[in-house]
Amino acid sequence: MLSKAKLKYIRSLERKKTRNEAGVFVAEGNKLVADLLPFFGCELLIAKSSWMATQGDIPTKELLDVDEDELRKASFLKTPQDVLAVFRQPAWQLDAADPSQQLVLALDGIQDPGNLGTIIRLADWFGIGHIVCSEDTADVFNPKVVQATMGALARVQVHYTDLQAFLTLHGEACPIYGTFLDGDNLYTKTLSGTGILVMGNEGNGIRPGIGELVTERLYIPNYPPTQETSESLNVAIATAVVCAEFRRRQQRSADTV
Repeated sequence: MLSKAKLKYIRSLERKKTRNEAGVFVAEGNKLVADLLPFFGCELLIAKSSWMATQGDIPTKELLDVDEDELRKASFLKTPQDVLAVFRQPAWQLDAADPSQQLVLALDGIQDPGNLGTIIRLADWFGIGHIVCSEDTADVFNPKVVQATMGALARVQVHYTDLQAFLTLHGEACPIYGTFLDGDNLYTKTLSGTGILVMGNEGNGIRPGIGELVTERLYIPNYPPTQETSESLNVAIATAVVCAEFRRRQQRSADTV
């Protein structure tokens, strides 16, 4: 049974301040919770008895059997599933995001939780283990972001820092790529398997101060080039296109060795 106090606690975690003070985040759904359980400490898990019966031993500090109505009241989803869990926030270390050894994704002011969650999922797909975000980027532990990652949060570490300072620190040792409407054609530009790839805000793109630190300006050309088309791509879609090209080049280089 879910007490009023527990229900109030869960609902309070929709707020960033409360999540950070408690050091936790919420995940919902049968597959998402199952994917995250091996990677994050679980403080509280509420679920229908039918879900519990299929899981065996569930690693959580507190386990509550709830009915559909109780789960609906606690859920942040329009259509709740069978389980909701409160996990501990991980202590990811920014030093691990070393762009001299790997391709690191950097996000400059991404605001939409759905975009951020999708980008984390894309990073997971393309083997990018670290995303470095400006401090005003959407919160990775927002329930909408967590939901959109579809479990990729278990494998991709997301860091928040002064992005300009991060780029300045690493700019002399590795290339910094960024997408611009006046950049060089992505498909003819030389690309490295290491460095930093910067993606900008949904409406304004990469900020001028960040743009000044970008050493390799990229452009995703439309096709055919003479045809009138949309003004720009959604940032998550653009990230997918650019990451796919980076990895295609790496694979081609590996195949020729």
